[in-house]
Amino acid sequence: MVVAERIQGGKKGNRRKAMENPRGMSRRGFMQNASLGLSAGILAAAATQTLAATTPGKEKQSVRLPREVWVASICQDKLEADNYQDMIGRMLARMKDVVPMQPDIICLPEVFPVANLKEGRPPLSEVAEEPLGPISQPFADFARRHHCNVICPIHTRHEGRFYNAAVVIDRQGRYVGEYRKINPTDGELRKGITPGPLDPPVFKLDFGTIGVQICFDVNWHENWTRLRRKGAEIVFWPSAFAGGQMLNGLAWINKFHIVSSTRIQPSKIVDALGDDIVSTGRFGRWLCCPVNLDTAVIQGWENIRLLDKVRAKYGRKVNVKTKHAEAWAALEGRSADVSVPEILKEFGIKTSNEMLANVTKLQNERRP
Repeated sequence: MVVAERIQGGKKGNRRKAMENPRGMSRRGFMQNASLGLSAGILAAAATQTLAATTPGKEKQSVRLPREVWVASICQDKLEADNYQDMIGRMLARMKDVVPMQPDIICLPEVFPVANLKEGRPPLSEVAEEPLGPISQPFADFARRHHCNVICPIHTRHEGRFYNAAVVIDRQGRYVGEYRKINPTDGELRKGITPGPLDPPVFKLDFGTIGVQICFDVNWHENWTRLRRKGAEIVFWPSAFAGGQMLNGLAWINKFHIVSSTRIQPSKIVDALGDDIVSTGRFGRWLCCPVNLDTAVIQGWENIRLLDKVRAKYGRKVNVKTKHAEAWAALEGRSADVSVPEILKEFGIKTSNEMLANVTKLQNERRP
């Protein structure tokens, strides 16, 4: 893992100018201080890039990969408040710490406004809303002000029913939609939470397609499979607990990235091979690092052996990460000159999901 000393810039024509943090510290200075312990999460940002030339006196920006997404996650550990109105302000303050990283999306923990409250949880009738409402609107304002997407998990209501939901907000502060927890706990059901629809939605944002699952949903794998079949590239998992290796298993089974945002235990990002990229911990309660969506997981020796020819032709324009025992490999595009889908087509390489779907079809055709 490479420690990032440079911050990535933006997509051409679709990124704001580099900003200074609230204390007037440059982003480079921020990273230098961070390396001394301000945030464990940012130290895990991968793969530095060549800095682009800028005019004298202006801050340098680094070149950004075509499908690079800067993902941030907030952990609610040690964040307490008197009431939910106070918690909203405290969460927004913690989110501001991530702003110098210029995240493309920030994920918050499960129903965070009513968690860790000294006064205890208010009734659902008081805090459940039709978004955007009094609780979610401040986060929509944050999204618009800082030009980032936000996943805001709150209690919502619809036609007299209450849901444990995750509201998706775009960079303009607009309501995109919401995911409603499919599998509430028995305690939630007793308190009046209604289970969400069995078919989870995906959300098409400006950088790609995402899905959401919430906490207890981790035990029902078919939900995650549905998201994979709908094209989810990242699944966000707001939760009260960390999940641990459960998330790693779901990531490698479905071949997508998973981002958790938790209440008291580490939040983390898992790659499509099921490996942790970065997590929060004692030295930081938020994380932010790049995720490259120009990546495909390859399976089986017939496909993996073709990657030698890919590297022979494209060299440093690609990166290959191989899991030898599992016979898996991840092919990552590292250049704007060519994309991974183009390379796969050129060499006749099938992704793991494509290969398994094709074999399943053949099996079913020949099954007595």
